[in-house]
Amino acid sequence: DATPTAAPDPDPAAMAMAAARPRLLLLLAAAAAALLLTPAHAFYLPGSYPHKYAPGEPLSVKVNSLTSIDTEIPYSYYSLPFCAPPEGVKDSAENLGELLMGDRIESSPYRFKMHANESDVLLCRSAPLSPPDFALLKRRIDEMYQVNLILDNLPAIRYTRKDDYFLRWTGYPVGIRVGVDYYVFNHLQFTVLVHRYEDPNVARVMGAAGDASDGAAVPANAGKDASAAPGWMVVGFEVVPCSIKHNPEDARAVKMYGKFPSKIKCDPSTVSMSIKENEPIVYTYEVSFVESDIKWPSRWDAYLKMEGAKVHWFSILNSLMVIAFLAGIVFVILLRTVRRDLTRYEELDSEAQAQMNEELSGWKLVVSDVFRAPSNPMLLCMMVGDGVQILGMAVVTILFAALGFMSPASRGTLITGMLFFYLVLGILAGYASVRVWKTIRCGDHSGWVGVSWRTACFFPGIAFLILTTLNFLLWGSQSTGAIPFSLFVVLILLWFCISVPLTLVGGFLGAKAPHIEYPVRTNQIPREIPAQKYPSWLLVLGAGTLPFGTLFIELFFIMSSIWMGRVYYVFGFLFIVMLLLVIVCAEVSLVLTYMHLCVEDWKWWWKSFFSSGSVAIYIFLYSINYLVFDLKSLSGPVSATLYLGYSLFMVIAIMLATGTVGFISSFCFVHYLFSSVKAD
Repeated sequence: DATPTAAPDPDPAAMAMAAARPRLLLLLAAAAAALLLTPAHAFYLPGSYPHKYAPGEPLSVKVNSLTSIDTEIPYSYYSLPFCAPPEGVKDSAENLGELLMGDRIESSPYRFKMHANESDVLLCRSAPLSPPDFALLKRRIDEMYQVNLILDNLPAIRYTRKDDYFLRWTGYPVGIRVGVDYYVFNHLQFTVLVHRYEDPNVARVMGAAGDASDGAAVPANAGKDASAAPGWMVVGFEVVPCSIKHNPEDARAVKMYGKFPSKIKCDPSTVSMSIKENEPIVYTYEVSFVESDIKWPSRWDAYLKMEGAKVHWFSILNSLMVIAFLAGIVFVILLRTVRRDLTRYEELDSEAQAQMNEELSGWKLVVSDVFRAPSNPMLLCMMVGDGVQILGMAVVTILFAALGFMSPASRGTLITGMLFFYLVLGILAGYASVRVWKTIRCGDHSGWVGVSWRTACFFPGIAFLILTTLNFLLWGSQSTGAIPFSLFVVLILLWFCISVPLTLVGGFLGAKAPHIEYPVRTNQIPREIPAQKYPSWLLVLGAGTLPFGTLFIELFFIMSSIWMGRVYYVFGFLFIVMLLLVIVCAEVSLVLTYMHLCVEDWKWWWKSFFSSGSVAIYIFLYSINYLVFDLKSLSGPVSATLYLGYSLFMVIAIMLATGTVGFISSFCFVHYLFSSVKAD
């Protein structure tokens, strides 16, 4: 036997406006406290009820795609020479989010009976490994692929001891390499944690998430009903993989699920089942049922246990420091500089104002140019409209997730919810883009149909281009992560049958809404912008560092959730960080716009958008840093291309959302500033 080194598995699960009126601030604080301090076991999807199993009732284990943090390319479980169910492989119903995430849940050959312990169960004797199967199995072991099993919607969890504490992993490795030999884990030791179905009243079981139910009054007939129909609920699913050298000849005379002739002792500290070409592999398993005190609503605690809460609080405090710093600058600009200048300006008569204009420099001299139409106004309107749509989708999705409506217990609901909210909020995108278009054109709404149509196609078109390119790579790799052609057709139909019409409806409403009137008139001849000491784009690019500083800590946890197989469920923290990010983006853009106006640069429209939108550049650079230093094991050009492609898709969405926040805040500031100026 060879003693293995620790398998390089994914890291263990690491979980998880300012208002004007004091009452609203108090409500927000209470809501934030509720989201952050509610224990993890309260986060279950409303409407998902426990399944009661009678003693001896069959339990079916399902298999999900094989996954690896080394390649980030999922493959079907049955792409490797594993045992198949005797009745054939059957697909489980998958929702849109599961398909987009690359999940392929299928039936497995593992069969349990509730509360019936079994040992030394023969699963199957595989066919002799052909050269292609042998090479594929070795490659999957080298790439650290994990097997993901599911029982009663619970993923299999594995515990390993390190020093004085236990590490949690989901799934188990296909095998391990020791020196030049490859070993496969061919024996699984399952432990199913069960809890007695205490009361037929489901509401009582659902509501009593913790010890609150202990000692509660029980109806007189509850015990009678329970004893008449005893049952158990699955509250935990643990697996210990072992590599045991079986004699293939011993398995010839034993049928599937029969008793293996020799006693099997599972020792996870050693491996002995080395794989060889043209030799079969014998698969076995054992299962034991253990009664547990874990209540059904608390059964996801092992997966969602929040670690690093202090780090999340540090992230929020760090963001608050940035906000306080920027708020001080905004306060000085609005209450000291602007107010003082406006008061002096308004106290003068017309002749004195004319003389003062000749002597003054700064924002007051661009009064006749500040609302001059920007270059490429239609593109700006499209980007603002799409930014409103993406930001609205993010706010609603994270809020629903924080309230527990998108639990990991219901796979794919987060992605499905994001897609649904994005489609519905197309009406906001059309309204915002056409309203800005109408304002730029001083009330002329002609061309609103073209603006709405382009808004509906701009960001989805970019997403379609990126995802189609990546999908071709996944198709070429025969990965389950590739979106099936039928799903592509469904997504295109959703785009053109729901998103586009709603965007046009929003554009129609925006065309009918009154435009925002400019407080000052614009000269026909544009004012020359003085030569600047430093290029303005340098300031715009540098401004993105402040919004990035508010979210880079939370960004690490999100990236780890996406690429390292960890579970991210601290949406309460994420919701607060997102609100803080919106505030910082608004403040940064406002300050940058004021600085540009002070040096008589009246071309503020695009600069206000990119001063906050430039945070996307730093997020993309951080993604590259994460690839180089945290995903060092990522292998192959296909995996790196997938990572960079998805990162590019993400940062474009963030750029549109944060840029829109900056543009809207700057427009409101400029409108307020010059509405106080008396000018001919």
